[in-house]
Amino acid sequence: MKTLFEVFKDKGYTRRDFLKFATLTTAVLGLPPSLMPKVVKALETKPKPVVIWLEFQDCAGCSESFIRSTSLLPTEVLLEFISLEYHETLMAPSGDYAEESKREAIEKYKGKYILVVEGSVTPNGVYCTVGGKSNYELLKEAAENAAFVVSVGSCASWGGIPKASPNPTGAVPVYEVIKDKTVVNVPGCPPIGDVLVATIVHYLALGKLPPLDGLGRPKTFYGETIHDRCYRRAFYNAGKFAESFDDEKARKGYCLYKLGCKGPITRNACPTIRWNGSLSFPIQSGHPCFGCSEPDFWDRGFIYKPLSVVEEGISFKDIATGVAIGAAAGAGIAWINKKLKGGK
Repeated sequence: MKTLFEVFKDKGYTRRDFLKFATLTTAVLGLPPSLMPKVVKALETKPKPVVIWLEFQDCAGCSESFIRSTSLLPTEVLLEFISLEYHETLMAPSGDYAEESKREAIEKYKGKYILVVEGSVTPNGVYCTVGGKSNYELLKEAAENAAFVVSVGSCASWGGIPKASPNPTGAVPVYEVIKDKTVVNVPGCPPIGDVLVATIVHYLALGKLPPLDGLGRPKTFYGETIHDRCYRRAFYNAGKFAESFDDEKARKGYCLYKLGCKGPITRNACPTIRWNGSLSFPIQSGHPCFGCSEPDFWDRGFIYKPLSVVEEGISFKDIATGVAIGAAAGAGIAWINKKLKGGK
């Protein structure tokens, strides 16, 4: 199996291009410059990681994000960055041939492959079946011999929209099913493609996963709130807010807090890595963040309401308390969601 450096060469890219990718990825991961030679050597000599990608209750948006929005890898290299042994949307075979390909990969790369899961799971076995098997069976079967599991997107990480009230299918996140493996959550609706690329590079180069927070997310990308990194933060501090989506203040780029921005309680790297080849992110495009990378974001019911006047009588003091808790233990969002549902 080829190394990533060999893939770069085959696609007509120079060693300088390869080193640029390695340098940029090292920086994105927050690794010290002293580790740069180790990253380069690993990407030059180790075979590409083997990935089995399962799709369950999803919209395929996470796959689209992965193949379209990365700025770390050239487009021609991206799909060959990993050895993608199974992916229902991207692979050529279908039906029995596709399922046989997956079985062979599981057996051949036992204990070495990375299992990527997109979409929520239904343990009741009634909904979402592939090849006559429920997604619950397929997940347990594929996870048994995986090196680790990556939940890509908010549906796989938290249950997402399928789990939203009244949750008719009984959807649950992957980590509630897989208890005996490390599950890395890469939430977002959809997530940023570069986050998945960088997480896999960290594992390939250093032989271990990047540090994870209390909710199983890579700290490098989910360690700070969008509010902390937002370029409109200065307007927030100055008390300058847009009052509607197309007023003069909005056109001047004022803070979107009053239009419902959930940046203060949302942890993601959108303002720094951004989307579509690092072109933009929702706030830069004039839309408030509505917290798609946080648990139960769809059930909050206040997408366009500011945090200071959210439902159930929660005050800004409550939100601030939740954010403070989250900074310490990653539990702030769960606490806020409980309050929104009438809990104490």
